Amino acid sequence: MTATTLPALNAVLNMTAAILLLVGHRMMKKGRIDLHRKCMIGTFAVSCLFLISYLTYHSLYGSQSFWGDGWLRVGYLVILGTHSVCAAAIVPLAIVTLMRGLKRDDKRHATIARWTYPIWVYVSVTGVAIYLMLYQLKPDSGF
Repeated sequence: MTATTLPALNAVLNMTAAILLLVGHRMMKKGRIDLHRKCMIGTFAVSCLFLISYLTYHSLYGSQSFWGDGWLRVGYLVILGTHSVCAAAIVPLAIVTLMRGLKRDDKRHATIARWTYPIWVYVSVTGVAIYLMLYQLKPDSGF
């Protein structure tokens, strides 16, 4: 593993989680609870793999500094800050939402899922955006 392999893997895992969330939400809206359940369990599993990979990367390589300055840096820090707060919140929200869903406590599951879903999508999508800003959009990246 190199210092760039794990961040790329993290971005793929985040994008996979976002896609599974969107598909799972669509399946729920169509009444396909069986597929909704599979997508949400898949999202949770992918997110757990992300967390392992993320912690591994940071324990081995530390943090990557953002290369930009001025308004570009401010924009990056706003995205990073909101992403970080929501990422911390999504851990207990996702666990509670998943547990209520697995127990078929549908009313309480739906109540918390209304909050969990958009936050989780935001965290997954901004995770990819942060990866792109840190590793792919650098002036020397050729992108």
